[in-house]
Amino acid sequence: MKNENIKYINRELSWIEFNARVLHQAEQPEVPLLERLKFLAIVSSNFDEFFMVRVAGLKRVKDTDLDWKDITGLTACEQLKAISERVHTLVDRQDKILTNSILPEMEKEGLVYIPWNKYSPTEKLFLENKFTEQIFPLLTPLRTDTPAELPHLSNLKLHVAFTLKPIIDTSTLPEAFKSHSENSPLALVQIPNSLDRIVLLPTTGNIQRFTFLDDIIIQFGTRLFPGYSIEQSLIFRVTNDAAFSVDEERDTDFIEAMKEVLQARKTSYPVRFICNNTSPEIRDILVKKMNLEAQDIYQINGLLDISSFAKITSLNGYENLRFPKWKHYKHIDLNPNTSLWDKIKSQDILLHVPYESFDIVVQFVNQAANDPQVLAIKMTLYRTSGDSPIIKALERAARNGKQVTVFVELKARFDEKQNMGWASLLQDAGVIVVHGIANMKVHAKMLLVVRREEQGIVRYVHMSTGNYNDATAKSYVDMSLFTTNPQIGNDASLFFNMISGYSAIQSMQQLAIAPINLKSKLLEMIEREIQHSTPETPGLIMAKMNSLGEKDIINALYKASNHNVRILLNIRGICMLVPGVAGQSENITVCSIVGRYLEHTRILFFQNGGNEEIYLSSADWLNRNLNRRVELMFPILQKNLFEDIKKTLNLYFSDNCCTHYLTKTGDWIPRTPTNLEEKRNVQQYLNNKYKKINETENKEIPTEFFVRRADSQK
Repeated sequence: MKNENIKYINRELSWIEFNARVLHQAEQPEVPLLERLKFLAIVSSNFDEFFMVRVAGLKRVKDTDLDWKDITGLTACEQLKAISERVHTLVDRQDKILTNSILPEMEKEGLVYIPWNKYSPTEKLFLENKFTEQIFPLLTPLRTDTPAELPHLSNLKLHVAFTLKPIIDTSTLPEAFKSHSENSPLALVQIPNSLDRIVLLPTTGNIQRFTFLDDIIIQFGTRLFPGYSIEQSLIFRVTNDAAFSVDEERDTDFIEAMKEVLQARKTSYPVRFICNNTSPEIRDILVKKMNLEAQDIYQINGLLDISSFAKITSLNGYENLRFPKWKHYKHIDLNPNTSLWDKIKSQDILLHVPYESFDIVVQFVNQAANDPQVLAIKMTLYRTSGDSPIIKALERAARNGKQVTVFVELKARFDEKQNMGWASLLQDAGVIVVHGIANMKVHAKMLLVVRREEQGIVRYVHMSTGNYNDATAKSYVDMSLFTTNPQIGNDASLFFNMISGYSAIQSMQQLAIAPINLKSKLLEMIEREIQHSTPETPGLIMAKMNSLGEKDIINALYKASNHNVRILLNIRGICMLVPGVAGQSENITVCSIVGRYLEHTRILFFQNGGNEEIYLSSADWLNRNLNRRVELMFPILQKNLFEDIKKTLNLYFSDNCCTHYLTKTGDWIPRTPTNLEEKRNVQQYLNNKYKKINETENKEIPTEFFVRRADSQK
């Protein structure tokens, strides 16, 4: 029985439970088959990053500070043990879903996986030719009995290990070519990334058979070792430590220091070993050489690296095995023949991706780049796509003589190399590029366009809960706002001055900025809700975000709950708050939604004694976001947008198809509709909503102009 009197939930264990909820989607029969396979792949990639960063960080703490404990009182050793136990359970569950459910169902649909020991004679001949002509030239077998013992194993790369047996007399060979191992020689072969791991076999009727590159290498592996036979083989993969960061107090050349970090990741030590079950002997040899513990080993009965199935999930002709396609509807205000400047001046515009297309943001930047009346563009850039139209527009704007300033966050983990490339490209075009703020990531999402008009200078501001990434905008749910509100425009100018130069902290009229005043404002608004709340007229706080783990915020919510404030939290990932505990959090409800889109919006609602307020934010309620990052929170001041967002937020607490509820024991329980309930899927509802809006956009609709106020009074 779990402890029912816990005050906080461990951060890492809470994050793992998010992946359990993703795994739950892979088990649901109503989810199309190839979508279930995608959910399995998401879990695999999530765990890769988790071990590279969070587990690697805990291992470092374990080696340097035995007395350190987290907010729940767990040491690093205790956390690593608990993480290993829970992740092993989920990996076993993931393996069984794939092996016992998804692969057999795929076979029924004509998608058949063929392992190396089940090739037909025709397939063997086909693959032998492929191996000889395309695969063999790329392979480099590595011996392991050199003085270094084990060659460096690249992070997340699949390898095949072979134990060998001489079939010729090796005593006459030159000393350098002899094995110096007391046991059977062990050789490693890295599976090349330059080839697709999945290989499609010749089709038979409507059956598409496929195999894996590693299967082919095992089948024809003896050709890599003339004079030897293969005794055993093992497919494995290591996860290396990637929890490196720049020492911003020591490193004066930030770009060079970041390059050193990226290089260090290539040669870092392993923190996890994943393998199949074909050779415990090889497994034990490798693990011993890597100095890993038993809890670091993840042995899988089926297939490794499920993310490789992307080729299968995207095959043509299997649309019935995927979600029905949803369009990214053109925003009602997006018309290439009209100017966005007049639209935004007349009323604020709310964009809700991916239900609405990100194209309006691209058009906004393109118009700014081409318009001779635009004098300056300033924006933050945290993550963007590989072929970003935003970057191209910014380059063009600079070449057109506009003052363009871009804050490129080089510390965006795993996007550092790409962001350094964008920074260099933009600088070459004449853009002023700001690289970083010491010891902080700039995670705020803001774009400011300064335009000269008849009445004077007008500032057009775009603020978002998500990145300026046209690729992820097709699958991440985010909201953003276009406005010319003068107070927000002035605050935006102050914000950019603050992050790009020497600017004394100045009070802002509408925006809250972390780490300056965002946390204190949240605490003030929670306390204000307490003051307004009575047993007869309880207060109400609703919040939707990715993660909740900041101790002061959690304690403030506990206090509010004890003062009759009703608190509804929709948390996609980490939640360290414990709901439903008498005398602590009995008025707090926590739910989480995992659906076809990744929920990424941060929406905050405060009832405020009837004078309601809604904010959008780039920040989650984590210590790092509120205390160690530059983040942004902005109000929704226009009445029609306010009501629209409030309705949407309420919908997230009525979903009964993709929702789990957090219990006071730390368990997440799926919510399913009863026989008397109608199914309510919030993502489906929102898609239908924007579809209807799109269907009526060409009809003649009376134009409404909504008055913006300088304050949030309704």
